[in-house]
Amino acid sequence: MESPVVLTIAGAVARLTLNRADKHNAFDDEIIALLISKLEEVKTQNEVRVLVLQSTGKSFSAGADLNWMKRMATLSYEQNMDDARQLALLMHTLNTLPIPTIVKVQGASFGGAIGLISCCDIAIASDKAKFCLSEVKLGLSPATIGPYVVQAVGARRCRQLFLTAELFNAEQAADWGLVHKLVASEQLEQEVDSTINQILQSGPSASKATKTLIADIERGLDQPAEHTAELIARLRVSEEGQAGLTAFFEKQSAPWIKQ
Repeated sequence: MESPVVLTIAGAVARLTLNRADKHNAFDDEIIALLISKLEEVKTQNEVRVLVLQSTGKSFSAGADLNWMKRMATLSYEQNMDDARQLALLMHTLNTLPIPTIVKVQGASFGGAIGLISCCDIAIASDKAKFCLSEVKLGLSPATIGPYVVQAVGARRCRQLFLTAELFNAEQAADWGLVHKLVASEQLEQEVDSTINQILQSGPSASKATKTLIADIERGLDQPAEHTAELIARLRVSEEGQAGLTAFFEKQSAPWIKQ
């Protein structure tokens, strides 16, 4: 039996795939645990410089698995707290992964799937993709994914999307900041590959430091001038920074760029 979550690594690129097309890649507690485990594994692979989150089949993900939801409804508050903490941990782990992340959205993305999209650095979607945050219709709330979706599209837009649970299309998702790039379905993989190649032109340490910088700025810096000055000074004198600057001035390719 094929695993519902597959991690493949080829050189500098890791691909984490939801592999449950027959269930529209809906996830449950087992899949959440597998995703967390695979993300932790990626952290240990020093050669990996970018992660692509993707799925098989027509849908990106239908969000929570119905059988999982039925089972959780029969359990205690304490058991539901433990379960919800795991989903929150998944979102945090993906959101704070040190390397750049790309999410490839080929189709329908509902509920928690929008949380996964919001936690990735770059979202590339088919122009046929559909989206919905439908939790309130079930008497629930997009709670654990809420901080990340609000961060992605803004609180005012989330008032509309969370409270109406309305379906929205790929163009709206792009207009509102959930998705960065829209392409025709047949061009989706090509666009993902192009974005991977763009990321791989950057210094590996510089990419990580820059991702950390963005998170630090969002949290708020006590001394932003000092913090940012220290960062650029440290990178300038680092081995990677010195190599990158030398290559630029000598009109050569940086050593991390594969020829």
